[in-house]
Amino acid sequence: MRKKPAIVVGLLAAAALAATVPATAAPAHSSSAKCPQLAKSLSWAGANRAKLQKMIDERGTCSGKGGPRPVAAFDWDNTVVKNDITDATLAWALKHDKILRPKSWRDTSAWLTPAADKALTKACGTEVRAGRPLPTSKNAACADEIFEIREKSQTMAGEAAFAGDWNHRRTVPAYAWIPQLFAGHTPAQLTSFAKKARAEQLSAPVGTKQTVGTHTLAGYVRYYDQQKDLIRTLKAAGFDVYIVSASSEPIAEAWSSGVGLDRGHTIGIRSVTKHGRLTTEIKGCGGVETGRGDALPYMDGKRCMINQEIFKIKGARAWQKQDFAHRIALGAGDADTDVTFVDDATGAHVAINRNKSELMCRAFDDADGRWVANPMFIDPLPRKSGAYPCATTGATYPDGTHGPVRRADGSVIPDQLDRA
Repeated sequence: MRKKPAIVVGLLAAAALAATVPATAAPAHSSSAKCPQLAKSLSWAGANRAKLQKMIDERGTCSGKGGPRPVAAFDWDNTVVKNDITDATLAWALKHDKILRPKSWRDTSAWLTPAADKALTKACGTEVRAGRPLPTSKNAACADEIFEIREKSQTMAGEAAFAGDWNHRRTVPAYAWIPQLFAGHTPAQLTSFAKKARAEQLSAPVGTKQTVGTHTLAGYVRYYDQQKDLIRTLKAAGFDVYIVSASSEPIAEAWSSGVGLDRGHTIGIRSVTKHGRLTTEIKGCGGVETGRGDALPYMDGKRCMINQEIFKIKGARAWQKQDFAHRIALGAGDADTDVTFVDDATGAHVAINRNKSELMCRAFDDADGRWVANPMFIDPLPRKSGAYPCATTGATYPDGTHGPVRRADGSVIPDQLDRA
């Protein structure tokens, strides 16, 4: 009998060996192994880093699936950074006399009440000519009224600062009021104020407090290392990453470059400019007209801005939840103001836990198994005592009332305990 050539014997032996390897064995160089990796040196709660890495591996261009670039969208304040950049900028502006006196305080917001107009006029005076800087660094009463209205939507005397009708899932007058306060400045000037505030806040030690009038507030801001790393990894894996913030856009632009994002990937409240200067008018969204600020990147308004500005969906459709191909892959937020767009995400819903009911009800219900609930990375809150009122008052309705949080199928989410 003739012997088989040595090369044939070798091939047969290799085939026999291959037949003993389980079909599920991963190749030595899987596509996921080539995907950019989140830093293992940065701490995430529980299995959260692994869940995010799995999503990056599945949805990133490194997976080899092709198609359009997946989109990720992040809220800014207390999501990408610790503390609030709008508060920081307003505090800096008040300490440096950068608020220009309006002809009438009623001009700053269509919702401003007579009580607020009277309180601001009394505290800030009428000696300064309209259009000139108010001496808020020395006039504590004026700074106090402005900051109290920003913080609590009320005057120092406890009277409502805003009144009228608005959709509570699309806007909040106190948020619109901040860019309206900076009317008369150029966008570049407002960005420069924010950059100066940024330098102060980043250099201040963690835990620093500052005083505005008689108000005490955080005096430092820090980028979260974990979120910087997540954004870096997403970009490296082919994701198109955006910031969607309820801060004035020129303020957000002063900070977003710190995580490698440019102005084109920074979405905020967009003021109308006239002769190159900011006005009190705010651009609308989804067919809602430009004007007093009825459609901010706030709650449902963040979905609208994402649909309109990123996916180019125009008109009333921009307010609607879109099909899988026209939704973000990852959404990240920390508050109920972010709940709609974070819930829209198809790959991962990142919820930084600040004990906000509607967001955390959805996060802990985890209907699709893709929610990533994580404590704040710096100075996290203690575990919430008692349950979130998901089944009764966890959700905010357009008229400002509260009711149960419902899943996509209409079923009510039961009350949830704080697990992050």
